[in-house]
Amino acid sequence: MKTIALIAHDGKKPEMIEFVRQYKHVLKKFHLVGTGTTGGLIREEVGLEVEQMLSGPIGGDVQIAARVVEGKISAVIFFVDQLERHPHDPDIQTLLRLCNVHNVPLATNPATARLIIYGDL
Repeated sequence: MKTIALIAHDGKKPEMIEFVRQYKHVLKKFHLVGTGTTGGLIREEVGLEVEQMLSGPIGGDVQIAARVVEGKISAVIFFVDQLERHPHDPDIQTLLRLCNVHNVPLATNPATARLIIYGDL
């Protein structure tokens, strides 16, 4: 089963929940991994099973980045809030860079995320 990582900054969590709710029928076909808060919200509000990592600011982004390097993540959906500053920005940039280095599909908005979940992973 292919694995998709789901991550959303605080300002984008409602958008992620709405996206997952809307595409639950497709996402349930994947193994889902999420950072702590995002994964918990998806589990509670949408009812999908999500393997939870740590919260992003305390290492969750890095945990997912490590799985990207190991070839254990098929795609990353990371709804990034470009209008806010994030103290763990180096971790975020590492994850984004490693997706590019390892040719892992990366969506930072719902339009691209739709293409990924309906694409050929």
